[in-house]
Amino acid sequence: MCGICGVARGAGGAADRASLKRANDLIAHRGPDDEGFFLDGPVGLAMRRLAIIDLNTGHQPLSYADESLWIVFNGEIYNYQELRAELETRGHRFKTRSDTEAILALYQEMGPACVKKLRGMFAFAIWDKKKRRLLIARDRIGKKPLVYAERPDGSLLFASELRCLFALDPGLSRAVDPVSVDMYLSLQYIPSPKTIYQSVKKLPPAHTLVWQDGNTTLEKYWDLPLGAKPITNDFEEAKRLLRDKLTESTRLRMISDVPLGAFLSGGVDSSIIVALMSGLSSKPVKTFSIGFDEERFSETRYAKMVADRYKTDHTEFVVKPQMADVLPKLAWHYGEPYADASALPTYYVARETRKFVTVALNGDGGDENFAGYVRYFAMKAARLADALPGPALSALRAGAELLPEWNAPYGTLWRAKRFLRSAVFNDLPGRHLKMIGYFHEDEKPALYAPEFAAALGLEAGSAKNYMARAFDAAAGEDFVNRMLYVDFKTYLPECLMAKVDIATMACSLEGRSPLLDHEFVELAYRMPGDWKLRGLRGHKWIFKEAFKDLLPPQILGRGKMGFGIPLGAWFRGPLKDYWADHVLSKDALGRGYFTEKGLRLYWDEHQGGRRDHGYRLWALLMLELWHRHAAVPGEHAAFV
Repeated sequence: MCGICGVARGAGGAADRASLKRANDLIAHRGPDDEGFFLDGPVGLAMRRLAIIDLNTGHQPLSYADESLWIVFNGEIYNYQELRAELETRGHRFKTRSDTEAILALYQEMGPACVKKLRGMFAFAIWDKKKRRLLIARDRIGKKPLVYAERPDGSLLFASELRCLFALDPGLSRAVDPVSVDMYLSLQYIPSPKTIYQSVKKLPPAHTLVWQDGNTTLEKYWDLPLGAKPITNDFEEAKRLLRDKLTESTRLRMISDVPLGAFLSGGVDSSIIVALMSGLSSKPVKTFSIGFDEERFSETRYAKMVADRYKTDHTEFVVKPQMADVLPKLAWHYGEPYADASALPTYYVARETRKFVTVALNGDGGDENFAGYVRYFAMKAARLADALPGPALSALRAGAELLPEWNAPYGTLWRAKRFLRSAVFNDLPGRHLKMIGYFHEDEKPALYAPEFAAALGLEAGSAKNYMARAFDAAAGEDFVNRMLYVDFKTYLPECLMAKVDIATMACSLEGRSPLLDHEFVELAYRMPGDWKLRGLRGHKWIFKEAFKDLLPPQILGRGKMGFGIPLGAWFRGPLKDYWADHVLSKDALGRGYFTEKGLRLYWDEHQGGRRDHGYRLWALLMLELWHRHAAVPGEHAAFV
């Protein structure tokens, strides 16, 4: 696990070590154990290493064979031992025990198509000296990040984190993209290929980018198996296949030369991973849970049930967040506005876990594989509204507005109101966005300053177009699998994977996700949606059936809770003055996004108890904290 950065200079330019060093220093938290550099004319590569496998000979940048191939690599290749054995039968010889060297051997045989053989999480760059070609690539699911910028002279900059690019090229524009701000306020994240900066892009998951002679070529190399026949029509066989594949995926992710443990939330997904780890380990698994003083947001009692059953070496943390200290730190690490509030407890559990281990497995991906979110029920139920006549829809809309909007996101009436508001939309992307969105399109005109609204122009509402593209790509799938495909292309890589990667790497901790092994994902996707969401109540049905003997009944019967925090109460209590001092400040208002009247409307409604705007207030706060603590210094406009 590492952080990487590099440059390929166009127009006869040459890479320089000084700028590589400045960029590399900015990601030292990703790799505190080692650093390395390679320069060859126009190309410079750099990395920071967190040593996990092959502690003694895994130094990077790494060369292969006649030193015509060089690589910097961030991630883990879980099938590397199998690949190395296969490659050795074809005459390849290795000088290290690392997974990194196997990538270079594969590249020598297959070129950029080598990514199709890799099973793991990765972002890497390979410089091919003979072909004068630079390849950068990102894993299928999007677990490891990679951002890049193309310059007018044909140069290419790339890095694990945004701020590195500005260290590589101080002349890179810092202008903020207004469409990215608009999408952030809808989605809580900025989706690929966009970033907060107009000049920088994210390499999308499952893509490669080749630079050669100042020209770049972007190519997609993987997708979920759309239109594939069911893997089996036998429910019992499907359960066995899931169990075998997840056991294998977990075993592969337990390979480590450093201490290893697991996050244990007490939910179904992480509990199953801990159960499998316990069966594969000869000693007690180290497990880690986090809780808050607010009882309804804490899952520690459920985590302890699993820890007791499997006699794990369990550590439980109860934290009292120090907001003034941690929120600026979070804003800095995320590098662009990011509003999923569960980043806060994720950071805390990563920070505490890192005191004991260097690698932690997690249960990420269970909900996206098996329809675990409440919104899957809601979207399925909302189809009933499609048959209603216009007057009935109007009555439904009016009834929704009469419900109070409080206790977000777990309050029954709050959820009912959101469901009814979304059900009146007769197109799936609009309905989905209304259900998951933070700020809705009909609310933004009252919030946006006229100049900002004008800067958006025809691109206002781009979040819906973004969702529509994902829905259209899976138009032929059954309803549940179509919803799962949308989440695999939007929320999972752009929000969840970004959250976990940044929060763990900020603490120099490697997170591994057995449920997001691409072979397991493909297997699960090729099962009927009705096996995942049975009727309107049986969420994760086949997943729970496949592993029910491993879990206490209290865990199997639990509803989805999520990694929430009590934002509504915090913004009426300990964060009240903090929010107002930041978001309503002269500096914040001067950025030109919002009207003071629009901001105060949300603030006053929340303080007066008329509506719960906790998640919206959080999004506004994190945008301002990004400007103060993470935006790259220099002349830049809020929008142009």
